Amino acid sequence: MNSIDAVDVGGKRVLVRVDFNVPLSEGTVCDDTRIRAALPTINYLRKNDAKVILMSHLGRPKGVGFEDEYSMAPVARVLSRILGEEVVYSPIVDNAEVRSMADQLKEGQVLLLENLRFDVREKENSSELAEELAQLADLYVNDAFGAAHRAHASVEAITRCLPSYAGLLMSLEINTLSSLLDAPERPFVAILGGSKVSDKIKIIDALLERVDVLMIGGAMCFTFLKAQGYEIGKSLYESDWEEKALQILQKAQERGVQLLLPLDVIAAPHFAEDAPTRIYSIDEMDSTMMGLDIGPASSTLYARAIGTAKTVFWNGPMGVFEFKAFESGTKAVAKAVASLQHNATTVVGGGDSVSALRSFGLEDKIAFVSTGGGASMQLLEGTPLPGVEALKARIND
Repeated sequence: MNSIDAVDVGGKRVLVRVDFNVPLSEGTVCDDTRIRAALPTINYLRKNDAKVILMSHLGRPKGVGFEDEYSMAPVARVLSRILGEEVVYSPIVDNAEVRSMADQLKEGQVLLLENLRFDVREKENSSELAEELAQLADLYVNDAFGAAHRAHASVEAITRCLPSYAGLLMSLEINTLSSLLDAPERPFVAILGGSKVSDKIKIIDALLERVDVLMIGGAMCFTFLKAQGYEIGKSLYESDWEEKALQILQKAQERGVQLLLPLDVIAAPHFAEDAPTRIYSIDEMDSTMMGLDIGPASSTLYARAIGTAKTVFWNGPMGVFEFKAFESGTKAVAKAVASLQHNATTVVGGGDSVSALRSFGLEDKIAFVSTGGGASMQLLEGTPLPGVEALKARIND
């Protein structure tokens, strides 16, 4: 890809696709991580006298016009505070007034457009919308790795309308994640959690070609346990994926990959924060109980395996970490990964894993925290990302 730091941006209007899809509560930004992740590109452009025009989606509006709960106004306020100067905010995406605002920008000034998804054409990858957006600028930069797996107008179609470049965050994400595929230092340990095998099957298959150890937690472990004949009680599992789970176990054995499943689980009679809990080994599970976290023996096993690693990739919690009674497995994994701070390359991707790290105060002990859950998984499983492919196609233009 062409990178924005390889071109003269002085005096130019630069349209930047960022990922400001941040959590909001009563009109207030609850977590500014994604805003701060875009700062290297924003500040690079400002320092080099560009006129910066930012655009992003936020939430899932209907696409039929303005919806107050999904407005970018709160984001503009937070970004203004972070940058230390007022960000110009446009309450609409594109019209003559917005073009005038873009034209009047001073060098180093920042304009933030309203939520792209207020216009239904964004998700339709509309060439018409892309052309309208292109009228605002001289150059386009995609710095929204978290949206790179979407073929949307501001991600894919726009690259056919303007000279297009990768932002600094986009380049960092791709280089870091690609290094896991190309030349990981070994042992390479991968940790996967989450609820469904069906959601992770491609990444499991891809990682089995590369890792030395693959450990599985979260509800999806019960599909593997059930396939092997264990009693799993009322635990969540996918009955139509049992055969595939057995095939994965066989593939791991054939490739010499150590595939770790829980030795025990923390269970409750029902899904609730205050439900009574009990620890069961996997060969003595009560049929009336529901597994909601890996148990202490499993946590110890996983932590020891992580401790041997030189490269770690983690996606997905080990249990319902949002509930205090079921956070211990995820916390044990998070602490084990964080303990490698100076001795291994540690990469964490996925919203829930990142949330867990943050809740345990360990985020700053991870070498790289990806901003793209779905995008990072697609890249690692070998599925082309429309936003990345569009930038590659512009190299020889």
